[in-house]
Amino acid sequence: MSDLRAMQRLCGLMRKAVQDYEMLRPGDRVLVGVSGGKDSVALTMGLHLLREYIGFEYEIRAVTLDPQFGGEAADYSALEELFGRAGIPYEIRRTDIGPVVFDYRQEKNPCALCAKLRRGALHTAAQELGCNKVALGHHLDDAIETFYMNLWREGRIGCFSPVTYLSRRDLTLIRPMLLATEAEVTAAIREEGLPIVKSRCPADGATAREETKEFVRERCRTDRAFRQKTLHALQESGIDGWRPLHTGRGSFVIK
Repeated sequence: MSDLRAMQRLCGLMRKAVQDYEMLRPGDRVLVGVSGGKDSVALTMGLHLLREYIGFEYEIRAVTLDPQFGGEAADYSALEELFGRAGIPYEIRRTDIGPVVFDYRQEKNPCALCAKLRRGALHTAAQELGCNKVALGHHLDDAIETFYMNLWREGRIGCFSPVTYLSRRDLTLIRPMLLATEAEVTAAIREEGLPIVKSRCPADGATAREETKEFVRERCRTDRAFRQKTLHALQESGIDGWRPLHTGRGSFVIK
C-alpha cells in the first residue's frame, strides 16, 4: 500500500501522463471545463498544483458552462471561493443547453446532443480566452468503459485519445488524468475536502455508460488487474494515440 497522500498520488499520475504523452509545453494556456463534478474539480486543482513541480511554466483558466437544467441557474459559489483562494481565473457562462436538449428538442437519447453542444461551447470559450489547449477530466475508468462500449455497441476497436489536435479550431485536447482510476480521483477529492456541485441533469445515472461501469466494477472484483490489463492493451496496440511517446517506468512522486 502506498504511503503517498491521495492528492500527491493523483498529481504524480497526472505528471506521468503529461510527460508520457507530451501533453503540455512551456507557455501553454490551458482551459479546464469545470462541470462541478469530482473529475473536473480534481483536474483543475491537480493542474494547479502540478505547475510547481513540472519544471516549466503554463497557465490555467477554468470555465463552467452551466446547462441550466430545468431553466434554472445552478449555484457554483463554492467553486468560485475555491478557485479564488487558489488564484485560478474562473468564470461561469450560463447556456441554454439544458432547455434545448430536454424541453425544446425533447431528445430520447439526450447525452449525445448535450455533449456536442457542450464541446462546441467549451472550444469557443477557449478561443475567446486565448487558450491553446483544453484539459478534459477523463480518468482511466472512463477510458476502459469507452473502449468496451465501442466494442459492444458499435463493433469497433477504439477509444478517445490522450491528446487530440483540432485543426479547425487550432486547439489541442488533453486528458491528464487518464492514468488515474476513478477511486484515486475520489480519494483526492475527499482528502482535500474539495467542494463538488451535484449534477442536475435529468438523465444522470440512467445512461448506457452506467451499465458498462457496473460491468467494469464486477470484473475488477474477480480480477484486480483488469483495469491495468486493459490499459496495457490500449498502450501496446497504439490505437488512437495510446502508445506512450516516452516509456519511463513507474509514476512520478511529488514530495
